[in-house]
Amino acid sequence: MDLNARIPSGPVQEKWDKHRFEMKLVNPANKRKYSVIVVGTGLAGGAAAATLGELGYNVKCFTFHDTPRRAHSIAAQGGINAAKNYQNDGDSIYRLFYDTVKGGDFRAREANVYRLAQISLEIIDQCVAQGVPFAREYGGYLANRSFGGAQVSRTFYARGQTGQQLLLGAYQALMRQVGAGTVKLYSRTEMLDVVVVNGRACGIVTRDLVTGALETHLADAVVLGTGGYSNVFYWSTNAKACNTTAIWRAYKRGAGFANPCYTQIHPTSIPQSDERQSKLTLMSESLRNDGRIWVPKRAGDDRQAAQIPEDERDYYLERFYPSFGNLTPRDIASRRAKEAVDSGRGIGPLKNGVYLDFAHAIKRLGEKTISERYGNLFDMYARITGENPYQVPMRIYPAPHYTMGGLWVDYNLMSTIPGLFVIGEANFSDHGANRLGASALMQGLADGYFIVPYTLGNYLAQGALDEVKRDDPAVAGVEQEVRERIDRLLKINGNVAPEEIHRKLGLLMLDKCGMARNKAGLEEALAKIPVLQEEFWSSIRVTGQGAELNQALERAGRIADFFELAELMCRDALEREESCGGHFREEHQTEEGEAKRDDENFAHAAVWEYTGNGSPRRNVEPLDFKDVPPTQRSYK
Repeated sequence: MDLNARIPSGPVQEKWDKHRFEMKLVNPANKRKYSVIVVGTGLAGGAAAATLGELGYNVKCFTFHDTPRRAHSIAAQGGINAAKNYQNDGDSIYRLFYDTVKGGDFRAREANVYRLAQISLEIIDQCVAQGVPFAREYGGYLANRSFGGAQVSRTFYARGQTGQQLLLGAYQALMRQVGAGTVKLYSRTEMLDVVVVNGRACGIVTRDLVTGALETHLADAVVLGTGGYSNVFYWSTNAKACNTTAIWRAYKRGAGFANPCYTQIHPTSIPQSDERQSKLTLMSESLRNDGRIWVPKRAGDDRQAAQIPEDERDYYLERFYPSFGNLTPRDIASRRAKEAVDSGRGIGPLKNGVYLDFAHAIKRLGEKTISERYGNLFDMYARITGENPYQVPMRIYPAPHYTMGGLWVDYNLMSTIPGLFVIGEANFSDHGANRLGASALMQGLADGYFIVPYTLGNYLAQGALDEVKRDDPAVAGVEQEVRERIDRLLKINGNVAPEEIHRKLGLLMLDKCGMARNKAGLEEALAKIPVLQEEFWSSIRVTGQGAELNQALERAGRIADFFELAELMCRDALEREESCGGHFREEHQTEEGEAKRDDENFAHAAVWEYTGNGSPRRNVEPLDFKDVPPTQRSYK
């Protein structure tokens, strides 16, 4: 497998500017000759489709939602990072770069991270020009707040609706191009496979979710902006429709899958209330600016929060990490919460949470100020739990949230399949082993607005592309494989709902490949996943037909891919004999219980190659740290 990252030469501060100048360009008149497929309409996909359409390419954009506005980017709450240094508190492009590399536990590619920090400045200007209603100070300046893993205020926000507001900005840019005719939008249409001819990505196979019709779409390049795969855990903060199908089918067509075990557990989710619950709800990390996290000092303490005096409360993050306190990175805050609950100090009806308390902030700032900052989040919490967070502490607990792993891409965001570009959370490129809060929106918009429009043009300008025709046997063969897979699901005719077996898989993954992993548990998972997979393919019942609206069929196809992905995640976690970021191997930790890396043997991205024989091949891309030398992460 060719893992040439194509990183430009020269100082890290100059790589992107140098690369932009050296890339080949497509003449404006010639852009109309090229067609591009964009899958996904979240921040990454929507921004890419809008920008490519604006440039003059013929774009086909696909979403399985009824409108692009429903893409999961809408669920992001807390904010978007940018090194504007409006607070004059010491921020800079280099500091954002440094914080991101350190926050990812030195498992990200330096050149990509610096480019992300550099472009962050342009993102804010772009979004303000689009009318995104960022919060502002009294004098009219854009407001900032802090997020985990940073000691400066660099996070721009729109109350607790930042993802929604940014998505509306990208949506209006996209729909402008739809109106202009440069983008053709396909809603309620799901991508089910990638068409690869002569080693080049040249199209996709889709299913119309209303009629069930299969169709093959061809183009000169394909861009995947289809999000992450945290729903492999069943219970996650992701919308129920989020899945891995697009990137997984690309993997099986030859795209390398990098670091699948790098999954992030978000520390502030509303705890699970019962075993039949279908998903978990995120409470923004921004709440950790003013909320204090604590548990009772004594195990088994059943008193209400108000009955526990200050000297009997353990503000454990402030105790462990005095420099960062409640704003420690997500992986660390999550593991410490798990330790508190596992020690018998969990709170709530099921003893499965910790407190996030705003009493001190309300006393210091007043309820009005807290409402102005977090009012919609407080309202959401009250509707879900029936508790008033202005009067009693919130109950929170970590939940699967974001995936740092994804399809491997080079500096141009192109996968190991020429012509297949992967952007946003669907790729592996920018976050290493742990994503800092407020960096997902930053990456999605950077990839969509400012990177892939350049690099995709460079790919198209390299030379004439072979014309691929619809009647090519290689094209027809992909659609036939999709049809056979659908028929197989419909013919099982068992008596078990696919979600029931997905729930079993989720429990297994949370226990054996969740916040903490160990050799014995991963080996146990690798033995049990094939058993669950066999149960799925022999026992499920998919009602209805293929040629109609059939949500049971949609879900079954996505769940089937989760079983294969789960096995690869456990393989990757087992092979990585170290702890780093969200990948915490219990055998590899410091005396203080922190992640212990092995830079000598694992300072690389693990890139898995599909072989078709059940034994994927592990390749590596070495990571070279010249500007931020690896150190033991410390937030104390």
